[in-house]
Amino acid sequence: MIELPLPPTPARAKINRLPIGLFGSAMGVTGLSVAWQLASERYGSPEWIARAVAVVAVTAFLLMVAGYVIKLVIAFPSVQEEFRHPIDGNLFGTALISLLQLPIVISPFAHRVAQIIWIAGATGMTSFAWLVVSRWINHRQRVAYATPAWIIPIVGVLTIPLALPSLGIPHVHGLMVAALAIGSFFALLLVTLVFSRLLLDPPLPAALRPSLLILVSPFAVGYSAYTVTAQRTDLLAESLFMLTLFLLTTLLGQLRDLPVCCPIRVSWWSVGFPLASCSVAALRFAAAEPGFITDAIALALLSLATAVTIALLVVTLIDPGKAGLSGFHVCSCRDILTFPRARGSKR
Repeated sequence: MIELPLPPTPARAKINRLPIGLFGSAMGVTGLSVAWQLASERYGSPEWIARAVAVVAVTAFLLMVAGYVIKLVIAFPSVQEEFRHPIDGNLFGTALISLLQLPIVISPFAHRVAQIIWIAGATGMTSFAWLVVSRWINHRQRVAYATPAWIIPIVGVLTIPLALPSLGIPHVHGLMVAALAIGSFFALLLVTLVFSRLLLDPPLPAALRPSLLILVSPFAVGYSAYTVTAQRTDLLAESLFMLTLFLLTTLLGQLRDLPVCCPIRVSWWSVGFPLASCSVAALRFAAAEPGFITDAIALALLSLATAVTIALLVVTLIDPGKAGLSGFHVCSCRDILTFPRARGSKR
């Protein structure tokens, strides 16, 4: 594909700056829509809430798809650069994770469409994860690249089984087991690697610190994937959920730093999906182990995920200039991790 010889315009410049990481907004809202659907089933919350969040999720996803398709057509070299970047390239998984979650909320209204979307998402996610792992194996990486964004493709693999119980696609148990095994194996490796980088290397730049909440996602999504695949909540599932809660409580402080660490950036949206996936895991656990404490945790996490997502949507959409998002002029990992010497660091 060749970039079309269009004259530079402000609109084209805006599209050229549209980062793939902004699909994190669609991913977070889609995860929240799944959580509210579970809340409706568990607690009888008004169905219109789940449907309204689902509409926002689908709208956000379609808007991002439209914007990025335009970028693909008029600024293909920029897309290539983003895809080849050792950090930003992993963020293409955010679009595929959204595609894998949408069937859960679409299925009650358009079952066949949901099946087609899931097949496209599962095929794309499997291919993308294979490509990313091949890149890691065949090309030497730098320690500075080991950020939470690396975990996104693996979380995507763990997301593959989640929609299957509602889709009725036959003969997929083997695929569910494969996704769970592959995702679990690489999640352990990557979380260890990222923790090692955090312990032994200088801290992440301030603008990337909110993305630390991504470290919770493999365990929250892993819990949901395991219970959906095994169709039970056993000791392993309980252990995954308890680990999710422990990690979440240690990382929640990153939310406190959001308003002061930096102007709003794409990395702010990296907190939406982890909170939503923790809420989904808590709702599933409360359904399997009903009780005052489990219900309280589930409702608290659902409230937190909803409040944070609404706040991010308001800041992003109502006042994009103040948020630093006007003209899609958002900061991606390429900008933040331009290597510190260029920014006056002694490292």
